[in-house]
Amino acid sequence: MAQHWQELLPVDQYTVSANGLIHEYDRKVLTFLYQPLIGPSCLSLYLTLWAELEENRLWSGAVSHHSLMTITGLGLNDIYQARLKLEAMGLLKTYVKNGDSRSFVYELQPPLSPEQFFLDGMLNIYLYRKIGKNQFGRLKRFFSDKAPAGHTAGYENITRAFQDVFVSVSTDALKHSRDAAEDLEAMEGKSFISRTEPGGIQVDPDGFDFGLLTAGIKESLVPGKALSSKVKEAISKLSFLYGIDALQMKNLILGALTEEDEIDVEELRKAARDWYQFENNDQLPALLDRVQPISHRLTSGQPSSTEEKLIHYLETTSPRQYLLHISDGAAPSKNDLHIIEEVMFKQKLQPGVVNVLIEYVMLKTDMKLNKGYMEKIAGHWARKQIKTVKEAMELAKKEHRQYLEWAEEKKGRSAPLKNSSRKEHLPDWFEKKNESQTAQVEEDFDFEEERKKLEEELKNFEAGR
Repeated sequence: MAQHWQELLPVDQYTVSANGLIHEYDRKVLTFLYQPLIGPSCLSLYLTLWAELEENRLWSGAVSHHSLMTITGLGLNDIYQARLKLEAMGLLKTYVKNGDSRSFVYELQPPLSPEQFFLDGMLNIYLYRKIGKNQFGRLKRFFSDKAPAGHTAGYENITRAFQDVFVSVSTDALKHSRDAAEDLEAMEGKSFISRTEPGGIQVDPDGFDFGLLTAGIKESLVPGKALSSKVKEAISKLSFLYGIDALQMKNLILGALTEEDEIDVEELRKAARDWYQFENNDQLPALLDRVQPISHRLTSGQPSSTEEKLIHYLETTSPRQYLLHISDGAAPSKNDLHIIEEVMFKQKLQPGVVNVLIEYVMLKTDMKLNKGYMEKIAGHWARKQIKTVKEAMELAKKEHRQYLEWAEEKKGRSAPLKNSSRKEHLPDWFEKKNESQTAQVEEDFDFEEERKKLEEELKNFEAGR
């Protein structure tokens, strides 16, 4: 993912549009349900863009991002990052036109209704994990009221139908209507202002192996028509949310199959939630609790070599657990967790890849998670489409010199790196095989010593399993 200054400049113009009317009630939904997940900066950006639309209008005038920076008090990078979060949450669509000057269209999307949000299957889970049981229950009560059916119990419905009150128009009136058909249609180039159905968040279906799932359910005599577009969307979300692979998903689908050979989405959600809580000591998921998907693991069977054991460990450990491990059981700070979650959310790196990133960055920054340095490397790995632990290790070795320069830039040092005589701290898996770099490697660290450390670490890990 490119840096914000490559994607956005203060002089770039933007226009705000709305995908249908956004109601005043939506402000409460955004404030109480979305804000805990996206943060106050994102909410501020959404409300500011919304305010630029005149009442009952769908388009604003053009204005520069410098003006937006002045109004919100946010830096350009903060605006860019907030924009990405709004896009990911289904609250904003962004369009760009490049030419002599660059211009954007920010199309605001209405938020989900309270009912859609609390039944979403993803957002409600993340909100529950974020704010806790008591606050979640309070919000459910805040956005709920007595069911209307109870108010009419014992009453007879005497509502008249249309034809009971009105009569059909005459033949002459119908002829006149045909003559004025053009007047009854929308004007050319314009559309009626209306309320659109919010789309919610979208999870890329390519992240789930539907081919393997289809092969599995065919063997279990589940008809292909049961995998409707609605069911596939639910499967993609549940797979992302709970880290469920195709083989385990097949078992959950069989349990949610109805007598009519259809998949009950609600039953599938309950089964997925119950499975996750059973596997994770009754906890609900957060992004940091995910582990490397099986489709992106390189190790198969029982790992034998030292490197395979380490890769297997990084693939089967969540970033939160890995932080606990390298801190000797000390609970990671909220700031560190926030940094890692931001990287996973924005750069869409796999959990195992994030583990490699955590170890590399912490050893290069004196066991501190430097946000800027970590995001810079993460952006590079995202552009390189790094998906596996092995790929992340190899790229870190290949680009080590470049990453060192970035680290020095963060510290404000101008001295050439080649003159540095300090001993570098490198991950246990870090081993360069390029002969031209042998002298530098020997100066950096002792391979035999590092190998012994790695073997000792793996022994401790296996003993603690």
